[in-house]
Amino acid sequence: MTEKESTQITEMRNDGLGYTTIASRLGLSKDCVRSFCRTHNLRGRRSPSHVPQDLGKDYCKTCGKRLEHTPGKRKKQYCSDGCRMDWWNAHQDQVKRKAFYQFTCVCCGKSFSAYGNAKRSYCSHECYIKTRFKKEVSK
Repeated sequence: MTEKESTQITEMRNDGLGYTTIASRLGLSKDCVRSFCRTHNLRGRRSPSHVPQDLGKDYCKTCGKRLEHTPGKRKKQYCSDGCRMDWWNAHQDQVKRKAFYQFTCVCCGKSFSAYGNAKRSYCSHECYIKTRFKKEVSK
């Protein structure tokens, strides 16, 4: 790949073009363009802006793909785990995090909070090792 091609790939990627489009315009393989973009941190992000917001409950909230609902089960909101995690990462202010717990470390007595685990005993792995093996851990 020439210096000119790498500059063109960078410009096209910054303009929002995909691997296939860039490859066809420059006469390169899609894999070559994708490899260059990944090694130069030019990965794209899935943009929710192209998905109409008024699609309703039968379409994925992230990509707009039609969802297949199973009768008698809760209605799906996303077509895949990838779409669900993309939406969560883009809308962290809307995610209700209810599972924060407050603890006091059994080893050092320090107060700490943990998310999602109601049975924590130690504030760190270091405190766990100190208590478990009854020895000091050097840093």
